[in-house]
Amino acid sequence: MIRKAFIAASALAACTAMAEPATYTIDPAHTYPSFEADHMGGMSLWRGKFNTTSGTVTLDRAAKTGSVDVTVQTASINFGHDKMAEHARSADMFDVAKFPTATYKGKFSKWNGDVPTEVTGELTLHGVTKPVKLTINSFMCKANPMTKKESCGADAVAQLNRADFGIDFGANFGFKMDVKVLISIEAGRT
Repeated sequence: MIRKAFIAASALAACTAMAEPATYTIDPAHTYPSFEADHMGGMSLWRGKFNTTSGTVTLDRAAKTGSVDVTVQTASINFGHDKMAEHARSADMFDVAKFPTATYKGKFSKWNGDVPTEVTGELTLHGVTKPVKLTINSFMCKANPMTKKESCGADAVAQLNRADFGIDFGANFGFKMDVKVLISIEAGRT
């Protein structure tokens, strides 16, 4: 009887621990906010990413709640083309001297069971804050074999109009302002 009570208490404690919110710190070595943007009105599609990110994710899968708080260093933009990245850092585009960071703050807004599938939030970029919804294509949490701690990862996508954020360089040359944002993120439990 005592053994059954101990097992029941242990199971209840495990369920309670799983139901508590957890905080995860973004792993900057495995997190890549990237994007696809038009070049020359459909002549080609340029892809770039930001190399430096930080932030946290909170998650309570039982309550179906959580939040995302990410900061991107805009000077870390990388196209794999030095002159293009240098131009993107200038006042013509990201103006990194004046706006050194971009931030995204949001809440998990849709779920499939205990897996988040959408984030509703606000992106602050180039001094402008606008709503941006992220669709989560994949999401998984499991023990990281390197750190032995739980880590979560996701692949998410969003669409935005860069002119809405005051970044309209090239519009007069026929560049399309639509940008596809693709985010790969991993975060470890703290």
